[in-house]
Order: sequence, then structure tokens, then C-alpha cells
Amino acid sequence: MSEGTEQVKIQRITDRERLEAEDTVVREFPLTIILNNQELVTLLCSPAKLRYLALGFLASEGLIREKADVKSLLLDDRRGVVRVETAGPTPIEQGSVFKRFITSGCGKGAAFYSAVDAAQAKVESATRIAPDQVFSLMKDFQTRSDIFRETGGVHSAALAEGDRILVFCEDIGRHNAIDKIFGECLWEGIPTRDRIILTSGRISSEILFKVAKRGIPILISRSAPTDLAVKTGGDLGITVIGFARGRRMNIYSHPDRVKGAGDP
Repeated sequence: MSEGTEQVKIQRITDRERLEAEDTVVREFPLTIILNNQELVTLLCSPAKLRYLALGFLASEGLIREKADVKSLLLDDRRGVVRVETAGPTPIEQGSVFKRFITSGCGKGAAFYSAVDAAQAKVESATRIAPDQVFSLMKDFQTRSDIFRETGGVHSAALAEGDRILVFCEDIGRHNAIDKIFGECLWEGIPTRDRIILTSGRISSEILFKVAKRGIPILISRSAPTDLAVKTGGDLGITVIGFARGRRMNIYSHPDRVKGAGDP
């Protein structure tokens, strides 16, 4: 059993019997981010890669842009608190309304940025991908989550290039899983521009905003996009691929990045 799971006693009922049993469930952990001595947000998350989650959340919301923006980061994983001090003032300190949310980052994530920020992040990229690469990536992606196999209770995300997965994260929240990817990339110096994001979850417009800020031109999911995600993908220059399962997929925006037969 991993640190991200817990054993619980249950009653299991079938059409033939009712019995006492044990089941493995995913852990849910509250992480409070304190930015420059002000409580910013409490995220309900999986208790792994918490530093990366905090950094990725701050980067996705436009509160930091690079590792040099972080003066200090202190994690108390027993109490579920991460304290981040920035090298300079943040947009929130410069006059934005200060808010506090409690969220799993799975439905509607907490957001501090504006639509204007997203409009400025249009992705221009020559990156292209072949259908066989999409199918190969998703096959690899779907076998990586041990916690999902144990519990069925987490989302996954990955950064990829070509047909290789470079970074993989999982979390109870689909937004959190992607923020963990971006936090790890920011802290470890892993480039994201012109690469590919894979996700197990529904594609919403908010996820498109996150992806655009990192210069990523292709987003692939085994699930569905929303109508606003399709429009946002078109506006932001992102190729949105959904229902990538087995040997099929749907392309919802910028299909020119997916190679056809005979393309170089």
C-alpha cells in the first residue's frame, strides 16, 4: 500500500452475499498555501509532491513566473502548510482582491488570473505529432498510475515530447495533477514550451489557460472537452485532442498539428 492510500473496512454486497471486507481508498489531504505571510488557498490534494503542487499553482495563477521569483519555500507536511516568500511583490499584493478557496482542483479550480492574461498567452509552435505517437503515449500513460489501479480515485497528468513521457504526476484533482507537473518543471528546470500535456480528466477552459501560459501547443485527454474548452483552444492556438483511447481520438481544434499519412 502506498502513502497515497488507506485501508478501510467496508461491507461488500453482491447478488449472492453480503460480507465484511477491506478496501483501499485514496487519501485526501488539505494543503494550505501561505504567500508572503497571507493565507492564499487551501487545496484538497493527494499527499505527494506538495512543493511542486504549491509552485505549480502559483505559476498557473500568474503569481510567480520562474524559480528565481521564489525567495524561500518551507513545507510542513505534518500540518499541511507550505509557506512561500517571493523575491518581489505579487499581483495580489499590488491591488487584486485577496481570496481564499478550498478546492480539490477537480471541478472548478481556484483562479486569480483574468481572461486578459490568457488572451496574451496565445501559443505559436511548429510542434506536430503523428497519430501513432498519440496512441503510444496514451497507452504508456494509462499504465503508470499505481494508485489508480489500487483505488480508481485519482487523475493523472504528464509532460511528453514525441512519444516519450518526461514527467508524470497523479492527484485526486485533475487541476492539481497538472499543477504538480508545472511545479516540478519550474523547480527542476525542465522546459515545457513546444511539448505536450496528457491528462486523464475532462478538458475545461481553465486547463487550457494553464497550458497556454507554459507555451504548450498540444493537449491530449482520454476524456471529453467542454464547449468553452474547444473555443478557448482555438483562440489560444492549442490543439485539443479528446477521447484518445485505443486506436482512436477526436481533434477539436488546430488539427493541422496532427500529421496525416505521408507527412514528414
